[in-house]
Amino acid sequence: MNQTWSARMRGFALLVLAALSAQAQATQEPFKLGIAPHTSSRVILELYQPLRTHLEKALGMPVEVQTAPDFTEFARRALHQDYDLVVTTGHQARLLQTDAKYLPMLTYKADFKAVAIVPIKSSFKTAKDLKGTTAIGLSATSLVTLWGEHWLKAQGMGQVPVRYVSAADSVAQLLLAGEGSAGFVSLANFQKLAPNVQSQLRFLAESPTMAGRVYMLNARQGAKKERLLKELWAFAGTDAGRQYFEKNNLEGYRLLRKRELESMDPFAAEVRRTLQQK
Repeated sequence: MNQTWSARMRGFALLVLAALSAQAQATQEPFKLGIAPHTSSRVILELYQPLRTHLEKALGMPVEVQTAPDFTEFARRALHQDYDLVVTTGHQARLLQTDAKYLPMLTYKADFKAVAIVPIKSSFKTAKDLKGTTAIGLSATSLVTLWGEHWLKAQGMGQVPVRYVSAADSVAQLLLAGEGSAGFVSLANFQKLAPNVQSQLRFLAESPTMAGRVYMLNARQGAKKERLLKELWAFAGTDAGRQYFEKNNLEGYRLLRKRELESMDPFAAEVRRTLQQK
């Protein structure tokens, strides 16, 4: 009788502990994974679901994927320390490193390039043909848009008005609808457009390789850096990780090269100026 009673009490105690543990996890502050808005929020949440699930299990805590309406707001939120781990293009990564002490971690093996695209049937052959027209970009502080504006200036075009939209597929659709002359998107996002959309567009210019999406750790999470690095490499070796890289033409993770982020200083300075003006 006493043994039965003791077993019941132990079982009850285990149930209570399990309930308390579940309650503690439910009320625990989530680890915030901030993703720059290179595409729509819906697509970002879908793309990073496998990584979110992996990190949640590895860290034993809730993990939330968050983004922002545009690159400027994303930079503002990241500088405000709203995220624990950020994935953003090299110029914002450099800004977060210099201005908010975020710690560089990893980037992707695949080259990152920006491209200027135009409808295949358009008469635009060079930058000078865009005079008096309106281009389309993702945001005033997105790397592809900043590169496009630098390219136009280098071609002697000065200021060409740029209309900002939220995603690469929106850039493509507006171009095909005749609502802009040229659009600035990443090569990776162009390659993810539907084949029937890609076939109606062509490149007007292509950038050199630049620092692409970089993983940056908030300094307040610095104690977790080695553990997170280990888990990111582990994710890369899983079936879900390999599928993620293959689906998005990313080829896997790699360490940053020497001075790779420093090369983004001119673009980072423009983001800083934009934020200071608002």
